[in-house]
Amino acid sequence: MQFQLQYTDPKSNARAGLITTDHGTIETPIFMPVGTAGTVKAVHQREINDDIKAQIILGNTYHLYLRPGLDILEKAGGLHKFNGWNKPILTDSGGFQVFSLSENRKLTEEGCIFRSHIDGSKHMFTPENIVDIQRTIGADIIMALDECTPGTADYNYAKRSLERTMRWLDRGLKHFDETEAKYGYSQTFFPIVQGCTYKDLRMKAAEDIAKKEREGNAIGGLAVGEPAEVMYEMIEVVNEILPKDKPRYLMGVGTPINILEGIERGIDMFDCVMPTRNGRNGLLFTQNGTMNMRNKKWADDFSPLDPDGTSYVDSFYSKAYVRHLFVANEILALQIASIHNLAFYLWLVKEARKHIIEGTFSSWKDSMVRKLNVRL
Repeated sequence: MQFQLQYTDPKSNARAGLITTDHGTIETPIFMPVGTAGTVKAVHQREINDDIKAQIILGNTYHLYLRPGLDILEKAGGLHKFNGWNKPILTDSGGFQVFSLSENRKLTEEGCIFRSHIDGSKHMFTPENIVDIQRTIGADIIMALDECTPGTADYNYAKRSLERTMRWLDRGLKHFDETEAKYGYSQTFFPIVQGCTYKDLRMKAAEDIAKKEREGNAIGGLAVGEPAEVMYEMIEVVNEILPKDKPRYLMGVGTPINILEGIERGIDMFDCVMPTRNGRNGLLFTQNGTMNMRNKKWADDFSPLDPDGTSYVDSFYSKAYVRHLFVANEILALQIASIHNLAFYLWLVKEARKHIIEGTFSSWKDSMVRKLNVRL
């Protein structure tokens, strides 16, 4: 993988760049739709490619490992061939899913022992086998095994957790460098900066990871219960240290405003389930604010979903019709809302890139944040 830093905003740390992988190029800043179990929920690959115009999607190691399982994925020739997506894929290591299974997992120096949410069967992730699992899945960018601590963790716990995560990182990097990709194209390994909400821990993690000189770096353990202002502070602390000539990936974040604030602070890559999950629950993001499509106010509003639309569904379907679909519990509502929200997120980062290149990002971002705060 290669990264070319192309432009930097004159009034902020916002950047525009180009990531090149064996499955294609990615213009940054970029948002990655989340395809947890090998699919972006309720959306066809054609729509992700042609209508949403995604450049990279994310898969989840924990879920893919459990189902369909590694044997099926290897027989298929990897996730690209299994799900028919021929552009880049990133897989996370399952660390966040394991964190969320706090009642059904045990952390040791060796790794993480957990029970499947599907059938209760017992499994173990280690820094080494998580590399092997992601080698088999076949993503272009794979992640280190880490522990994602809650945003409310006390200092001593966060410190012990980070120290173990960094020992895991050394083991994972060694194993990655000693193994080969399976399907004839290269893979890239990203370390993850942890450290909860403690500035000194984040700085120490970022300094140690910067010394690893990998092709890209991730920031994890944010948007997990801490205030947004604290998250932004941690991003600033870490990005002052992580190398500027490598892409920075903020994991699992977030709202459209979070993304703009992250871009302003030098983040290049984002992913989050919010556009699809909120869409399935009737919340649409637009250029003028958010809409709850179950509200009665839309019952006889025959205007487009978003007058300045970012996807074909915005002009094809009216607010009244989409509200009717939600009230009637029609599956089409989930598909329309998911396509709309994902297209909006991809439009947002594309516009951010355009304004970074033009040198107008800061003023544009401030005006967008004001609009995005509105509840329509």
